[in-house]
Amino acid sequence: MEQTHIFNSFNRVVFCALLSTLAMLTSLRAHEVQPSVMDLELQANTAQMFIEWSIEAPAAGLDLDGVTDTNATDNADDYDRLRALEPAALENAFRAIWPELQSKIIIRAGDAQITPELVGVTIPDVGDVELARISTIELSAALPPGDDPLVIGWTADLGPLIVRQRTIENGYQGYLASGDMTDPIPRSGGSAQTFTQALTSYIGVGFDHIVPKGLDHILFVLGLFFLAYQMGPLLWQITAFTLAHTVTLALGALDIIRLSPDIVEPLIAASIVYVGIENVFARRLVPWRPVVVFCFGLLHGLGFASVLQDFGLGADNFVAKLIGFNVGVEVGQLAVIAATFFAFGLLFGKTAWYHHRIAIPVSLGIALIAFFWVLERTGMIEPDGVWAPFTALTGGGVPPFIAAGVALGFAALATAAALILSEVDILTDTTGVLTSAICFLCLTAAFTSGAWVISAIIVAAWILALRTQALGGPDEV
Repeated sequence: MEQTHIFNSFNRVVFCALLSTLAMLTSLRAHEVQPSVMDLELQANTAQMFIEWSIEAPAAGLDLDGVTDTNATDNADDYDRLRALEPAALENAFRAIWPELQSKIIIRAGDAQITPELVGVTIPDVGDVELARISTIELSAALPPGDDPLVIGWTADLGPLIVRQRTIENGYQGYLASGDMTDPIPRSGGSAQTFTQALTSYIGVGFDHIVPKGLDHILFVLGLFFLAYQMGPLLWQITAFTLAHTVTLALGALDIIRLSPDIVEPLIAASIVYVGIENVFARRLVPWRPVVVFCFGLLHGLGFASVLQDFGLGADNFVAKLIGFNVGVEVGQLAVIAATFFAFGLLFGKTAWYHHRIAIPVSLGIALIAFFWVLERTGMIEPDGVWAPFTALTGGGVPPFIAAGVALGFAALATAAALILSEVDILTDTTGVLTSAICFLCLTAAFTSGAWVISAIIVAAWILALRTQALGGPDEV
């Protein structure tokens, strides 16, 4: 087709121009929930804690358990309002809720529950209100007599937490998912993780960064899958992507290469747009696709590295943490591919209508979501107003039961129409395309809400609808 020829001739040039334009833009990042960082100093009778914390979140009453984007929370407007407060006013707001927060910070020594006291609050001046403002909270806790080790954490609604023990060799360092607690930390001497402990703990961190938190990386991997689900083309693309992001992940984590997230994040979104759009035109793996995927993998690796840089890996077991994180990322990606293969590739991959009823509408949905991210991450649009539905869709703001109701209701209506008018080929194709498009968007909404059972129900309804719509038609398996 002439359209395909034009696309294959000019797509690389056009996309390079797009990347160049985006690279010159520096603006807001999405309101991603990042872990707070607690630096712990243990002395003879006291524990000093310095927490780098976006305190507007607890002050606004945000529940960050399972949330990846603050824009999708119930009190997002209050959160944004607090980010515009002058430091003195924000400190007053934080101190007003401190008695409640005090009970959410958990410190135990043996059977003794220890209550931390607020020592100081350091808040930066108001900057770009679309970016998180990180304050420093100083706490002190009197330790009971004895040498019982400490266990530290906080409640799940305060979000993930990194705990780092300072002023001691081989001190404790760990990443706590929402609601988790540290391993016992001795009051004297080091408690560094072993190589194996660091490796296994960071496998979980890497996996968590893909499933459920890495929607952008998930969509990119899905874009690779929906070009061609066969092992050969998929293996070429995944290998290129893995090699590339492994290189930049290591270089970025070692601080050899560092690019601002304001550049990297829009480019990652643009790479997803490209992959989604190309899937519409291409029916097979073209020779230069793995090269393009490799280049995009370099970008995604820098995105992964920024996560590790935010964690502050430290020198202890650095290699183990780096390897563990990368393994976790790979396991997460393979889990996404495996689930998609068993749900769609295995069941429908050999049908005559797989490409135009499943691959194309899903790829367009991927490109649409990523295009929204490009606009948002470059500051071209605000995440509220007319764009609020996209913010809710990608940030867990759509109630999962509504997403399920829309998906199941539309799938049922489309299937009924296809069966009643089964002899009209174009109607069968249209219902299949719309079913895939609507179910994909609803699945995205349920997934970002953390509603795993409802997500599975939507997938099951999607599969059943497509299979039923094909019964008796010319495209039957």
